Amino acid sequence: MPSMQFKPIHTVVLALGIAAGATAVGWSDAARYVLPAAHAQTQSVTVPSAPLVTGLPDFTQLVDAVGPAVVNIRTTEKISNQPSMSGMDEDMLEFFRRFGVPVPNIPRQGSPQPEGEGEERPSGVGSGFILSSDGYVMTNAHVVEGASDVIVTLADKREFKAKIIGADKRTDVAVVKIDAKGLPAVKIGDVGRLKVGEWVMAIGSPFGLENSVTAGIVSAKQRDTGDYLPFIQTDVAINPGNSGGPLLNMRGEVVGINSQIYSRSGGFMGISFAIPIDEAVRVSDQLRKTGKVTRGRIGVQIGQVTKEVAESIGLGKVRGALVSAVEPDSPAAKAGIEPGDIIVKYDGKDIDKVADLPRQVGNTKPGTKSTITVFRRGQTRDLSIMVAEVEPDEVATARADGKPASGATATAKQLGLVVGELTEAQKKSLAIKGGVRVLSATEAAARAGLREGDVVLAVANSEVTNVKGFEAALAKADKSKPVNLLVRRGDWTQYILIRPNGK
Repeated sequence: MPSMQFKPIHTVVLALGIAAGATAVGWSDAARYVLPAAHAQTQSVTVPSAPLVTGLPDFTQLVDAVGPAVVNIRTTEKISNQPSMSGMDEDMLEFFRRFGVPVPNIPRQGSPQPEGEGEERPSGVGSGFILSSDGYVMTNAHVVEGASDVIVTLADKREFKAKIIGADKRTDVAVVKIDAKGLPAVKIGDVGRLKVGEWVMAIGSPFGLENSVTAGIVSAKQRDTGDYLPFIQTDVAINPGNSGGPLLNMRGEVVGINSQIYSRSGGFMGISFAIPIDEAVRVSDQLRKTGKVTRGRIGVQIGQVTKEVAESIGLGKVRGALVSAVEPDSPAAKAGIEPGDIIVKYDGKDIDKVADLPRQVGNTKPGTKSTITVFRRGQTRDLSIMVAEVEPDEVATARADGKPASGATATAKQLGLVVGELTEAQKKSLAIKGGVRVLSATEAAARAGLREGDVVLAVANSEVTNVKGFEAALAKADKSKPVNLLVRRGDWTQYILIRPNGK
């Protein structure tokens, strides 16, 4: 069976299908539960009745009001006419490329084109909506990606060649501009007021069929499918060509941009995702001003906090983002953030789950002084940090030197560990103040996932600077419970729970 996939809506080619709607059922006002007759005089229980559903909503006024502000977007790309190495027709080559079949050596049909000359070829169809009367249009970044020309068709059939103002791949938002005035523009809604179960409507160009209207309800909010976007999930029928079109509430306001579908086949299967309009507007404002998006960064790699880890270190409920690595000379390093810290607040706002941190930091203007609250060895502390700017393809540069540890060793029989001292060079390479290096891991330690070369930074919430400190911390640990170790492996730091007796 094909695997479940997220797909940008415009990339899939399918046969056109018809989606069926659903009816709603409500309780009668007279719904009541009556006890047996023997107790009827003394007891009765009334079941609260739900509001009576009298009919489905009428979307005709919304279509009339918002339809003129929705556009169709066609893109073309320039294709080289240089002869193919295989001498094969381009359509056949595309078939082999799409299905991963090796290209055979078949002579090309027809007369060859002059080398070096290019031709325009349609590359995609999508949707968009007019942000302002002077011609700014919002759509998805994947709709205009790689396009040599972007053609915008209005509801009144006028066509304009558009200029790409900017596109942001991380949020899949793009802004294009057409040379026109006095255009009908959409109204921007408040995503915070959007409720699960609320009726919503989409207008777009599925399969190139312009001005198509579909409707459904909000299935869920805050769906995490990316670092920077908490998506709106709906059951509105969305298909290839709907990309970039508006998701509208019953007040005729745009609350999202239709962007993805969740599918086994590539077509609509009842689950669609829209970019929240507040996130999209934040991005579009920057694109219109500078043509690009700047985001904040602090220079940490983070991971999820599990329930077991939260309980073992005294954090309580599962929350925050576990710092796995800190980049050398980064804002986080200068602020004193350490691997193993759990970031629980950013500028006073709770970090309930891992995805909250990159979104909040990313939305911070570079150069801003912020406050980060970390949980470290049983206590919380506030650290001041100067937010830097995200650069493309940044990676942490901290690396273990791979040299064998030197110095004294000690056998931790309870855990199946043999550890040794770290050299000053190793500490400097890993950008840490102390710790012990694992020389061998057997029995309970091996079962927990520890291995030679790991560096233990803390035992049971007690910081470890050397072998002596490791033994002292281990002696104080409660042997009746799993022992938590803060372990560094390469660039990554994580908590590992060791159960000495298999508990």
